[in-house]
Amino acid sequence: MGLGYIGLPIAGFLADKGFEARGVDVNPAVVETINAGCPHIHEPELDHLVKSAVRSGRLKAAIRPNPADIFILAVPTPFKDGHEPDLGYVEAATRAIASHLVPGNLVILESTSPVGTTEQVAHWLAEERPELAIAGHTRHQAESVETIRVAHCPERVLPGRIIHELVENDRIVGGIDAASTAAAAAFYRQFVAGKVLLTDSRTAELAKLT
Repeated sequence: MGLGYIGLPIAGFLADKGFEARGVDVNPAVVETINAGCPHIHEPELDHLVKSAVRSGRLKAAIRPNPADIFILAVPTPFKDGHEPDLGYVEAATRAIASHLVPGNLVILESTSPVGTTEQVAHWLAEERPELAIAGHTRHQAESVETIRVAHCPERVLPGRIIHELVENDRIVGGIDAASTAAAAAFYRQFVAGKVLLTDSRTAELAKLT
């Protein structure tokens, strides 16, 4: 969710690694450009990566989400007046994927966010889909394999080195419960060469902010 300077490299990289990646962006021009195999942002190696991923059929872009196993939220979190964080994009993306969730899905927030945002994502999902077991909501059995897992894994890359650092950097993974942490860590270990450091979502959020 979000095909900016973080979301698009992630989608292209995952497609290159054999995942079926479905990128979502609210800008139709961005979607059209990506589906033509041309990234709308400049980043070393990204042009070749996106072109190859689109040609393989493993990367497709759309303006609306589809069902998936793992949903990655990589949308902007700008400041409003007075340096108040604007979580409107995170909320919109969260509510947009809610109707597509099925038991066992994993939702990962990569956007830099204030402490407590990952828990808020779970709350928004529970509002939209009260019939589902959402991690962190005590009315459901947290150990159930059918629970929707929710975790935070903040991006830690520098523009100009994104493709390299997606693989080589250590990653901080924090779920809102232990099962969410484990599920997200298992995903990142499939392609991250650096250390995957496990913690809780609030610690992961604060670590990125710091």
